[in-house]
Formats: sequence, C-alpha cells, structure tokens
Amino acid sequence: MTICLTFLCAPGGDATLDPVLGDAPLSECSLRKAGAAAEALPPHGPTVRAPSVRCTQTADALGLAAVSEPALRDLGLGEWCGRTVDDVAATDPDGFTAWLTDPDAAPHEGESVRRLCRRTADWLSFMEPATGHTVAITEAAVIRAALIHALGVPARAFWHLTVPPLSTVTLTWRGGHWDVRLGYVATAREVGRGPASPRISGARSAHRQARNASSSTGVIAAGQSAVRHS
Repeated sequence: MTICLTFLCAPGGDATLDPVLGDAPLSECSLRKAGAAAEALPPHGPTVRAPSVRCTQTADALGLAAVSEPALRDLGLGEWCGRTVDDVAATDPDGFTAWLTDPDAAPHEGESVRRLCRRTADWLSFMEPATGHTVAITEAAVIRAALIHALGVPARAFWHLTVPPLSTVTLTWRGGHWDVRLGYVATAREVGRGPASPRISGARSAHRQARNASSSTGVIAAGQSAVRHS
C-alpha cells in the first residue's frame, strides 16, 4: 500500500504594520507568486484545500479545482482570532508564552497544538491508497502537525518546524513508514514579506525566544533532504 501526498503551504495575508491572527485575503503580490508556482508542482491527481480564504485563493491562483477539506483547517485561535500578535503579546504575555511552549495550552480558548496534531494525524490515517498523488493546499500549522505525526517527534517540537510560504512537504507511506521530502515551490526570498515592522518586532522576538526555550529540538526547514521515520 502506497500513499503519496504533497502539502503546499499557502502564503499569508498582507504584510501590514499590525499582522492579524487568523484568516486573511492574499495580497496581489502573493496571488501573483502563487500563480507562478503552478509549473513547479509535481504531476498529481486529486487536490484538496483548507477552507480558509487564503487557501481558496491560492488554489484558484494555481488553476486547481481543489475540494474543501474541513480537517485541514487552520489551528483554532479562539478569542485571539482577528487580534494582532503585538496586542496578544502585550496584553497576555503569560498566555502567549504558554501557547508557544506548551502543546496542551489553549489560552485563547480555542484549539491546542496537541489537538491540531491529533486532528491532522486522524486525517492522514484515513487517506485511501491508490488514489494517485494528492496535493493539499493548507496552512503552515497543519503542515507542522503532519510533520509531527510523520516523523514521530513530540508535539513540543511544533514551533521548531519552519514551513515557509509556498514551500512543499511530500509524505509517502510505504512499507509501514512515512518518507518525508521537504522542498520549495518558490524560494523564501521570492515569497518573503520583507523586513519586519518595528511595531511587531518585539512580539516576534518574544516568539523566537519562547520557541527556543521550549525544547532542544532543532529547526527543520523546507529545502532540506528527505528523511524517514519508521
């Protein structure tokens, strides 16, 4: 039995001074870059996408008739949805730190990282073999969760997995294990947002510090060589 699945990470929304947590429409620049990435996708069969606006727009830009899959929805942010990173870090620093260091924490009263990992693992376990190479356009958080499952690493490693916009992760199930190949549809520089705004740099710095303190797991970034977990 063989299952082959390529995740494509949808780009985020506009790079504004106060980036908003949750779903957002793509900028014109991101739409152009998503469309230009179509030729780099591998030959494939079925295509699915997360139900978010940005994943819908990414699929449309790629010219793909992707079926909406609720199980691929983004990490539920509860009361934080629609707020800025800066605002959350300033008004709830303890909750923000807990969210980045404890996979069971849900200070926003939404979905914990561990619950997202379980949801994603359940979806992967019900994939049918012999359906061809499937492409899934989804969120960075969902791809991190898929890597947690495929590699068999602790959920605490979640924030240490780097998934750039328009990068790909290919999972192949064969012989009782997952093969994992990390790559790019577009380079981080091509899809980059540019320098961080001074107004959010403090929150991003806190984010990095919290991630670094959460575990000793090294960062896995798209573009590295294939790995295997039995």
